[in-house]
Order: sequence, then structure tokens, then C-alpha cells
Amino acid sequence: MNDDQVHDEVRTYYRDAARTRGASGNDDQRWGASQYDPTMLASVSETAANLSMGCGNPYAMADLKPGEIVLDLGSGGGLDVILSAKRVGLTGKAYGVDFLPEMLELARANAVDAGVTNVEFLEGMIEDLPLPDGSVDVVISNCVINLAPDKVPVFAEIARVLRPGGRIAVSDVVADNGVDAPEDGSVWANCGTTALQLDDYLAMLANAGLADAAIEYTHETGPGLHGAIVRANQSKRTA
Repeated sequence: MNDDQVHDEVRTYYRDAARTRGASGNDDQRWGASQYDPTMLASVSETAANLSMGCGNPYAMADLKPGEIVLDLGSGGGLDVILSAKRVGLTGKAYGVDFLPEMLELARANAVDAGVTNVEFLEGMIEDLPLPDGSVDVVISNCVINLAPDKVPVFAEIARVLRPGGRIAVSDVVADNGVDAPEDGSVWANCGTTALQLDDYLAMLANAGLADAAIEYTHETGPGLHGAIVRANQSKRTA
């Protein structure tokens, strides 16, 4: 499959989730919501909670502070953006980027329902983010980076939009060294299909200029595959 075909397949998978408002009973959706405190989920709409289809809870590990600017890659129904906006307060802001107009429409409605105003949802690709250089303090993401057919530009874009001293805290699926992703391209939207091996992931972060990288496995998602917390920092040096 070429990159365009991969993107089309992922669009189809998540467009169906948007169409059903996450109420299809999909196991990924039920498991994704289970990673959040029930009190937090109660503060958002049922649709926002149901559309949590990730492999972890990046909001919980980002250590957000009032006044910070946060960017969520592949923001889907907007759950992590809404929770982040509440944490950073009105002096901060939370952006969400997604390539599906259907998801963006739902996310904006979910934000209104949650009563948050310091949010902005932008249509775009995580390989080509619609934000200026050095514009955010924190990048989060929940089981989205692994869906990109070419992850090099994703990490380059993260480094570009982070301010010096900024940080990333993402949930992703990571493969053990020596474990190859399945070759069945028809299941690309399955989070484990395109997982990077551990050493490759760390190398890509370093090559993008993201320092102090650490990957912590949290649970198994398949043979040799792990849900993981990925952290790294933007260089404090200015260009």
C-alpha cells in the first residue's frame, strides 16, 4: 500500500466511528475509555467518551500547567483536548488536529457541550501541522503516531511546533526490537500494524531533535507489541 492508500483506509475506519458516534460497541472504544478516571469522563459528553479509541491516557501523564499551550495529534472526538483545556485554564489553550471533517465537527460540538472555550480544532495532517514554528508547549497524542505510514515527518513536525524547552507526552504502540509489524496492509488502522520497534522509535525522536527520550511499556497489545508512554523534550537551544 502506498501512503495515500494507507491514509484512505484510516479515514474509512475512523469515519465509521464518527458516523456511529462511537456507539458501535467496538472493543477499541470501550478499552480506550477505560483508561480515564470516571469522574473525568462524566465531565464530557457521552460521544466524547465513546470516541476515545486510544491505547492510553496522554492527558494523565502530560503534567499540564495553567497557561500552557497544548496540541493533540489526531484529536478525534476531542476528549484529550477538552480535558487539557480545563487543566491549562483560560490563560492557556488546547489545539486539536485531525484529518477528518466528521471528527472535527463532533469535537467542536463536544467542546461546546463541555463548556470550554479555550480550544481550537484544526483540519490537517500530523505530517504537516497547520501551526507555526515554536507555537506550543506540549504535544500529546493517543495511539495515532503509529498509524502514520511515514513517521519521520511526524516527529519533525512535532519538533518544529514545540517551543524550546517544550515536551511531548504521547501514548503509542511500540514493538520489541526484532518484532516486525504484520504485513497485512488491509488492517493498517489496527494500532499494532505499523508500530515502530523500540530502538527505531528512540532513533527517530533523536534525529528529529527531541532529547531525553524515554519509552515506558504499560501493557501488552499483542505478541511483542506494547502500549507505551513516550516522553521527550525539545532542545532548549534556539535555532
